[in-house]
Amino acid sequence: MKYTSHSEYKPLKTVYIKLVAEAFISQSKLKKEWSPLNYLSEPDFGASISEYLEFESLLTKNSKCDVRYFPRENDLSIDSIYCRDASIATNYGVIICNMGKANRNGEPNAQKKVFEDEDIHVLGAIESPGTFEGGDAVWLDENTLAVGHTYRTNDEGILQLRSLIYPYNIDVLVVELPHYRGPGDVFHLMSVFSPVDKNLAVVYSPLMPVGFRNELIRRKYQLIEVPDDEFESMGCNVLAIAPRKCIMVNGNPKTQKALEKAGCEVFTYSGQEISVKGGGGPTCLTRPLKRWV
Repeated sequence: MKYTSHSEYKPLKTVYIKLVAEAFISQSKLKKEWSPLNYLSEPDFGASISEYLEFESLLTKNSKCDVRYFPRENDLSIDSIYCRDASIATNYGVIICNMGKANRNGEPNAQKKVFEDEDIHVLGAIESPGTFEGGDAVWLDENTLAVGHTYRTNDEGILQLRSLIYPYNIDVLVVELPHYRGPGDVFHLMSVFSPVDKNLAVVYSPLMPVGFRNELIRRKYQLIEVPDDEFESMGCNVLAIAPRKCIMVNGNPKTQKALEKAGCEVFTYSGQEISVKGGGGPTCLTRPLKRWV
């Protein structure tokens, strides 16, 4: 069998996650960190564990993937549960990010150690003054990586990424995202764009640059539009575990219905504590490494 990292929708083969017990650790840690990290409110530790078990169960029961676990690192923040952001998967190795959110600076090296310990090739790393977060990197096809230019991912970070993947003839499509709520908010490219099949994606057009939206249409994407009242509840954050087979946060019935109308099988989990409060849906909770071709 052949595998690829250059896909957001093919069947998951290998994925990393980080359990609540290893990221949130305790209610006292949540109490200390939720406000400085700009969470909507303090998550409940017990409820978070229950929600995550539901999410993990959906992932393991509905895909044939190898689920691997990032370990506890006591000096990392509760944000480390959103493990997509600290690295980028490519067919040629993992790229270690450099976080644009200062409180998360330790996450990339923690992931790098795991990858090295498990003999997963590290292609390179983004270094200061460059910043880059994995939520700003989305594969459109085998040769095109869309990259959000945001408060978390700067010009220097994008330049370093280009240099790392230049030898492999990969086109980097830079997407200029708006200010929205400013530097303190979590706003990545994947906040407004989630591919669920080769030419099908969930989008929130009011915050999507016209040029990028037109490019998707030029590539013959069918766009599933998230309504305004489901954007804040993570309606646009949808994880494809296989083509048109996806996981999303419960409580977004209009988006879910639109996905099902497009032929998708949709699984939902209660995500008020682990997703909505911290601004990280199912794509953020996972670091896909390989998918089946």
